[in-house]
Amino acid sequence: MSTKRKYFGTDGIRGCVGEMPIRPDFMLRFGFVFGSMIMQDQAMPANVLIGRDSRISGGMLEAALTAGLTAAGVNVGSLGILPTPGIAYLTRMMNAQAGIVISASHNPYRDNGIKIFTSQGTKLPDEIELEIEQRLEKTELTMATQRLGKVFSVSDAADQYISYCQSIFPSGSSLEGLKLVLDCANGANYQVAPVIFSELGAEVVLMGDEPDGFNINENCGTTYIDALREKMLAEQADVGIAFDGDGDRVILVDSRGRVIDGDDVLYIMAHYLKHKNRLIGGIVGTAMTNFGLELALKKMGIEFVRAQVGDRYVLKELAERNWMLGGETSGHVICLDVATSGDGIISALQVLAAMICFDKSLDELTQGLQKLPQILLNVRTQERIDLEGSLDIQTAVKKANAQLNGKGRVLLRLSGTEPLVRVMVEGENLKQVQAIAKELVAAVKMSCHIVV
Repeated sequence: MSTKRKYFGTDGIRGCVGEMPIRPDFMLRFGFVFGSMIMQDQAMPANVLIGRDSRISGGMLEAALTAGLTAAGVNVGSLGILPTPGIAYLTRMMNAQAGIVISASHNPYRDNGIKIFTSQGTKLPDEIELEIEQRLEKTELTMATQRLGKVFSVSDAADQYISYCQSIFPSGSSLEGLKLVLDCANGANYQVAPVIFSELGAEVVLMGDEPDGFNINENCGTTYIDALREKMLAEQADVGIAFDGDGDRVILVDSRGRVIDGDDVLYIMAHYLKHKNRLIGGIVGTAMTNFGLELALKKMGIEFVRAQVGDRYVLKELAERNWMLGGETSGHVICLDVATSGDGIISALQVLAAMICFDKSLDELTQGLQKLPQILLNVRTQERIDLEGSLDIQTAVKKANAQLNGKGRVLLRLSGTEPLVRVMVEGENLKQVQAIAKELVAAVKMSCHIVV
């Protein structure tokens, strides 16, 4: 079997709606193939749960997936609009054989995709994704009528997830006295997040809570923090919380308007969990994690390792080491003692719990973390390029490393979810870092024949 995946990227299958593979005909075939794989090992009827974010194309793709799954004999439970971690949670709690998320996370509404959770609420292993792709090349069939699956609605899906999130907040604690601004990105968290935080006692100011199918992630959410920062300062709030479209990432803003990213969140959570004697093992970051976090954790006596970029690789590293906490700079944080996937709401609740525990403001909690200047730039490409094989790129990388002289890092990588080359430069001097990043971007554009 080939080890090269045609459809799956680092976070499921994603692309532009109407183009392969984000089309109803493909999703119908995918549903049948995946459903058939589930049924081959089932003596009893199997259940698969499907949830989605607020994109206009979500209903269409759900209908196609449902048709394929039921044609294979699988029962399908519709969860409606629900964040990705909520779907992972309910897949475990309802003993479903799998959960499917229809979302393109932080991408614009024109894109969509699917992510699959196993019965344990974890992402599919690589070997299963490869088997699905191999089977997709075969002709789809339909089971005999008496063996078709059924469709059912899970009407209390949101209530179950809300109750779970609230249950992990420290007993006896309250958010009373805190003013929060929630940016729900016009996405999957727009219904559940306001209820969770307000019922825990916080004064909640909302933005990005009016999805229309087209405005998901548009000038809001984790990829556009400026709007949240402005709202925070105008409201004189204590904490700003931004989610992405499917709710598995979080970026915060403190009372001074300073952005608190995934590295900051990991630092706060590591400090808090160690204080509570709940931290098991060390922390897993990625190649993108700021070197300052590694140094700060070392001072606390906490081990740190880097995984490949992508939450699936962070999770794999955590599982292999039997550790519990890891994440990405982008705000995708995994805390395995309370969730099997990244969860923006739960991560935010952990940070707020730390504020209450230490009786400190958000900006005070991060004072022990001194980050190195880091620049991350994206270069959009028309096609996938060979970074290692490009003379222009490799020459620029060699020059950059020589300029940094061992006191910084350069990382170029292809996005697993978009046609982008991500350029990261880290070093002691901000102006030098900016200049090097600009040169690397120019080299990538030259290699791609993009007019600079």
